[in-house]
Amino acid sequence: MTADTRPPEAWLYFALAVVGGYGDAASVVLAKTFTGHVTGSLVLAAIAIAAHKWSALMTHLSAVLFFLVGVVSSVLIERALAAWPFFKSLPTVLSIEVILTMTAYLAFASRAAARVEVFVVCMSLALGMQNGAFQRTGGISVHTTYLTGMITSLMTTEAKKPQIMSTRDPKLNLLYGIWLAFFVGGAIGAAMAVQFKEIGILGATFLLLTILICRIRQRGSLSN
Repeated sequence: MTADTRPPEAWLYFALAVVGGYGDAASVVLAKTFTGHVTGSLVLAAIAIAAHKWSALMTHLSAVLFFLVGVVSSVLIERALAAWPFFKSLPTVLSIEVILTMTAYLAFASRAAARVEVFVVCMSLALGMQNGAFQRTGGISVHTTYLTGMITSLMTTEAKKPQIMSTRDPKLNLLYGIWLAFFVGGAIGAAMAVQFKEIGILGATFLLLTILICRIRQRGSLSN
């Protein structure tokens, strides 16, 4: 899904998978909920019900709700920008993600009563928009904010391929790369959040800014 004339290159998905893993892991460390993984948040919500932890329940459910809102928002943004060729959906979504992750940091650092809730809403929106805006590359469906679907696709593809192959399927290389990038991002995000607390989330902001700048510069060079 993209309003650009060319599909995004593989490097963009690797970079966004790092962001997805980073943001989700940092959210678990800081807010004790998944902001890029609906299944995980629903499981935590069920556990909160069993434990009668209603405040935690609302946090987990808000993560699910606003992740889905983010997915829908990315679709609406693409449709809205289709009539404006000057604007591209990829940089737009990335820019919004930068704003949302920065807002998440400011909310958590404010020590306000609802700081965790605002943090979860912002991060869930950001990762939901990312998941909705970048779903396909190399002829296959991909996700950059969670691994379950990616691992299933990887195992299914491996199981169906012939026993003897002269060359590796490039689609498998892509899936392996995105899987590894997500894992690396998760490890870095968790370490940063443990070490630097809320400041650690700014690592995701920095990564998104870097991707955005590289994308804009790349588009500029292609248009020249």
